[in-house]
Amino acid sequence: MRKNIVAGNWKMNLNLQEGVALATALNEALKDKTVKCDVVIGTPFIHLASVVNAVDTTKIGVAAQNCADKVSGAYTGEVAAAMIASTGATYVILGHSERRAYYHETAEILKEKVLLALANGLTPIFCIGEVLQEREAEKHFEVVKSQIESSLFDLAPEEFSKIVLAYEPVWAIGTGKTATAAQAQEMHAFIRKTLVAKYGAEIADNTSILYGGSCNASNAKELFSNPDVDGGLIGGASLGVDKFMPIIEAF
Repeated sequence: MRKNIVAGNWKMNLNLQEGVALATALNEALKDKTVKCDVVIGTPFIHLASVVNAVDTTKIGVAAQNCADKVSGAYTGEVAAAMIASTGATYVILGHSERRAYYHETAEILKEKVLLALANGLTPIFCIGEVLQEREAEKHFEVVKSQIESSLFDLAPEEFSKIVLAYEPVWAIGTGKTATAAQAQEMHAFIRKTLVAKYGAEIADNTSILYGGSCNASNAKELFSNPDVDGGLIGGASLGVDKFMPIIEAF
C-alpha cells in the first residue's frame, strides 16, 4: 500500500531559532495523536541537524529542500546528499519549480541529484508541474510526462520505487489559486497511468503522488479524498502549527 504523506516546504523562511521552535511545537502537537499520514518537514540546510534533534523522527520525517548534483569537492556553497544524510534527514525535495525557474535546473542536473539522493539513502520528493501558459495551451499532460521521463525513467524499477512524486501546477504556487479537486485527480491519474506504462501496475500503485499549490486547511480534505491524490506538499500553510495540523488531520 502506498503511503499518504503531508510534507511541509518551509522554503527560505524562519531563522534557526524560529525553525526549531516550529518543529518543537509540531512535535508536541503530534505527540499524543494518531494520524493517518506520514508527516515531513522540509527545512533550510542550516536547520537540518537541529530540527532532527528537536523532533521524534518516528513521527516526523525531515527533508532538505535541495541537494548538489556532485558527490563532493570544490563547489563552494553547495550541499551534498551525503552531508544531508549525515544530519539524520531522510528526505530531499528535488525539482521544485522555483529551482527550475530561478536556478535553471535542467532534467540532466535533476537526474544526477536523484541518483545521489538515492545513493545516500534519501527519499526524493520529486516535483513536476506546468506553468499557466502550458495549461492554457493544453500542453499540461505533455509537459508533466516529459519532466518525469527525462529525469526519472532511466531508474531501475527498484530505484524508482523509492521516489515520491509531487504534482505542483506552477500557476497555483503561492498565488491563492488551486487546481480543483477534479483537475488534481485528472493529472494524478494521468501520472499513475504514465508510471504503469513504464514500470507496471504494482510500482505505479505503490508510488505516492502528492498535490502542491495553495493547498490549505479549507481545501485539503476535498483534494485528499481523490483516489490518486496521496497527500500534499505544503508551502505557506506549513509555517504555523495551527495551519499545518488541519491539513495533516484532513486524512
